[in-house]
Amino acid sequence: MSKSMLLFATLAAMAGVSFADVEPDPRVAEARAIVKAFATSLQGELQTAIKEGGPVNAVEVCHSRAPQIAAELGQQHGWAVGRTSLKRRSPSNDPDTWETQVMQDFEARKAAGEDPSKLEYAAVVERDGRSSFRYMKAIPTQPVCLACHGGGAVSAEVEAKLQQYYPDDQARGFSEGDLRGAFTLSRDQ
Repeated sequence: MSKSMLLFATLAAMAGVSFADVEPDPRVAEARAIVKAFATSLQGELQTAIKEGGPVNAVEVCHSRAPQIAAELGQQHGWAVGRTSLKRRSPSNDPDTWETQVMQDFEARKAAGEDPSKLEYAAVVERDGRSSFRYMKAIPTQPVCLACHGGGAVSAEVEAKLQQYYPDDQARGFSEGDLRGAFTLSRDQ
C-alpha cells in the first residue's frame, strides 16, 4: 500500500469512513457495467433457449452466443471480455496464471464465508511488457446451470451436444452456489 493510501486509510478509519464508502476506480465501475450487460444478455438468451427446447438448446447458446456477446461488448467498450473457470468447458477459456490465482482466492474467500455473488477483484498487472488493468467477477452456479454443469447425470441429448461441442469438458460436478467460474476483463493502460 502506498504512503498516500495508508494515510488515507488511517484518516478514513479515524473519521469512520471505509474504502467501501469511497467512489470506486472508474475502471471498476465500467468493468462491473460490462459484466452486468454480459450476464443479463447471456441469461436472457439462455432462458429463451431453455423455454424453446430445454437444456440442449442452452448448450448451443453457451457455445455460439456467449463468445459473440463477449466479443461485441469488448469491441463496443475497448476491453478484452471473456469467461474462465478452474473447471472449464472449452479449452479457449483456460485461465492464465493471474486468473487461476484470483479464482483460487475467490474459492478461499467463499470458504471463509463471503457471498459468492459479491466476489470480485481488480488490479493493474504487467503482462507481455505492458501494464494492464484486469478485473474478475465470480459466477456462482445457479439452479438452472445444474442441467448441464451439475453433479448428477445429464440427459442423453445434453450429453451428446456437450460431446459435440466440448469433447474435453471439465465443467461438471457443480452444486448450487459453487463458483462456476468468473467473468474476466482486461484493458491495456
